[in-house]
Amino acid sequence: MMKPPRAAAADVARQETMTVPGLAARVAAAAILRDVITNGHTLDKLFAGGTGLSRIGGLNPRDLALTRSIVTAALRRLGTIRHALAELLERGLPRGAAQIEWCLTAAAAQILFLDVPDHAAVDLAVRMTRLDTKTAPYAALVNGVLRNLARRREAFVANISPLDQDTPPWLAARWRKTYGEETARAIAAANSREPTLDISVKSDPEGWAEKLGAKILPTGSLRLAAHTPIPELPGFEDGEWWAQDAAAALPARLFTIEPGMRIADLCSAPGGKAAQLAARSARVTAIDRSAERLKLLAGNFARLKLEAEIVVADVVALNAQPFDAVLLDAPCSATGTIRRHPDVAWTKKPNDLVKLAAMQARMLDKAFELVRPGGTIVYCTCSIEPEEGEQQITALLRRNPDIVRVPVTKEEVGGFGELINANGEVRTLPSHCPAEDPRFAGLDGFFIARLVRREERGR
Repeated sequence: MMKPPRAAAADVARQETMTVPGLAARVAAAAILRDVITNGHTLDKLFAGGTGLSRIGGLNPRDLALTRSIVTAALRRLGTIRHALAELLERGLPRGAAQIEWCLTAAAAQILFLDVPDHAAVDLAVRMTRLDTKTAPYAALVNGVLRNLARRREAFVANISPLDQDTPPWLAARWRKTYGEETARAIAAANSREPTLDISVKSDPEGWAEKLGAKILPTGSLRLAAHTPIPELPGFEDGEWWAQDAAAALPARLFTIEPGMRIADLCSAPGGKAAQLAARSARVTAIDRSAERLKLLAGNFARLKLEAEIVVADVVALNAQPFDAVLLDAPCSATGTIRRHPDVAWTKKPNDLVKLAAMQARMLDKAFELVRPGGTIVYCTCSIEPEEGEQQITALLRRNPDIVRVPVTKEEVGGFGELINANGEVRTLPSHCPAEDPRFAGLDGFFIARLVRREERGR
């Protein structure tokens, strides 16, 4: 029995994905965008090879890099792209053509924000449309919309507002309320740019800065100008350093460590902060509820030639002998990492903050139980929402008089006094750490507080 002409044509079109350069990358990018926006899946899971959610099976390294570039550009500029497409589709998408939204979004990201020839972006989007019998009838529509977009590109990108267009309204409103209009706009602008590559080294920062062509930040991290893939950079395979945002490197620096000191790193994976502690001769117990993520930590420690006790456990239910110190990098909304993980802006919802804040409070109480009297607790989140930072510590000190806040000094954060709030806590924002070249500016948004459990009374 012969297939209908349209089905046969679709079969031929699908075979093209194996032969037309760049088409498989566009197909993967459109599918990933749909999974993020519609289903709330994270980029980490969608780009993880071998998982059930993976969309990258069979892609060669070049196509994989292109797919990630398209997706991240589209998510960073999603509001701008949607505005442009809405103007070009005056009557909206035809009924039954909803799936071409993702094809158009991926192509628009290339035309407006990536160094991709317009004809390639348009042609491959049309080819993608023809792969499915449901979308094939709209190939001419896709062709016309994208050609018009390319012709009007300058008008669409002339007056972009990252806060008003490319930030979900609920987040934009929160940032305006918490930080004021000017800072909220600076945060959104920082989130719209490609992030820097920062690394932490085990030793000899000056030597590695010279070898890698990096700048040593006042906080001690190295910031690189190169765009070479991380595994190909000198020293990576030898375990001399690891990638870690400069703000993420601050919490572990706030401990005074003596050799052999026992430190629990709660919610430890993938292990950058644990590596910092181990490299300073601490006896680290790395604890996380995810066995899969701890496998990643174990692999990182093997490459770095560092040692840690690795424990799979739910932190709140953990029973252990008291530690000299505890580092709690609590699960959070991660709104401080949007410049690195643009999917966060579109997968997190306001109600998530309520659930996460309750979990953070339970974990802080557990950290108190796990540290010995006189021991130090460093609490941090990669969120810029006060419920996950400043308000957590205020509530903790109110309900537990046996905990004392130990203010952080500006010298401990590289002299950046603007990172220290009135209570001596650290608050970094994506707009901090400016540079003449904006490509090398910025920090992840973090909150960090240092606490001490009081010595037992009567001693």
